[in-house]
Amino acid sequence: MPETIENPYPIELTAPDIDRWQAGNAGLDWIWRFRADAPGPHLLISAVVHGNELCGAIALDRLLEAGLRPTRGTLTLAFMNVEAYRNFDPADPFASRWVEEDFNRLWDLETLEGPRDSADLRRARSVRPVVEAADHLLDLHSMQQPAAPVALAGMAEKNVALAKGLGVPEVIVRDRGHAAGRRLRDYGPFDDAARPSTSLLIECGQHWEAAAADLALECCLRFLRHFDAIDAETAAALAPLAPSVEQKVLEISGPVTIQSDSFRFVRPFNGLEVIPETGTVIAYDDETPITTPYDDCVLLMPTRRLWKGQTAVRLGRYT
Repeated sequence: MPETIENPYPIELTAPDIDRWQAGNAGLDWIWRFRADAPGPHLLISAVVHGNELCGAIALDRLLEAGLRPTRGTLTLAFMNVEAYRNFDPADPFASRWVEEDFNRLWDLETLEGPRDSADLRRARSVRPVVEAADHLLDLHSMQQPAAPVALAGMAEKNVALAKGLGVPEVIVRDRGHAAGRRLRDYGPFDDAARPSTSLLIECGQHWEAAAADLALECCLRFLRHFDAIDAETAAALAPLAPSVEQKVLEISGPVTIQSDSFRFVRPFNGLEVIPETGTVIAYDDETPITTPYDDCVLLMPTRRLWKGQTAVRLGRYT
């Protein structure tokens, strides 16, 4: 389904030309892999899972241009849904989020191995071995609305620990994902509490604000430092790392999944608003009121893509 959303936000970022990275070096277009002599974990940093989210492309372009190499283990840098990204047009910036369907709702075996077909699904299938080879994943994203950055950690405590190890952003979200499909960061062992593999999805800020690109690069460097894949001097040469922030965990009780073709919020929400009282109406799904299930309910990432079957907003509270 194509986007039909008017953009009210300034576009402060320029989408880098990543065609120079197309050949890759790992047998697959736009996938780059570097192995150190010293043993260590296999780290994967992914960008442009959504084609209109520029911050990750900027960060990976910067790392590749700088010739960054791990001092131990393996580092893979992956431009994911490149066909969508190459369609990005500042005059219609929401339209290139995907080609035919959301690349970040395809990551379950039934979908990956089933009969469906789309440009996005074909790319997901082709990069699946890249994902499965990784021990730890950092997935770079951005948001529709101008809200504070968040780290989406799933429900496993190991991923919350990874977010705390990075030290940014301030809000760590524990959630179960979306009814519309499984995200890349939830795939396979990443979300299995019994397996050592970890993953984070970082929402670095509003899609096209300059600060989102800065945070994306900072998170890459913090991720690599966390696993001792680069030293402090290498990180500092690419970007100054500020002290870690005091973080807090937002536990999501569930998403609000749209049931009708007539969903509307009662007022504009950007995200992370705290609604003080239980039972406050925040939206209507056709004529059904959507209310807060508890006091001090936090709204996470309300969307303007108000389509049946999609997540309208996620509800949670700080723990």
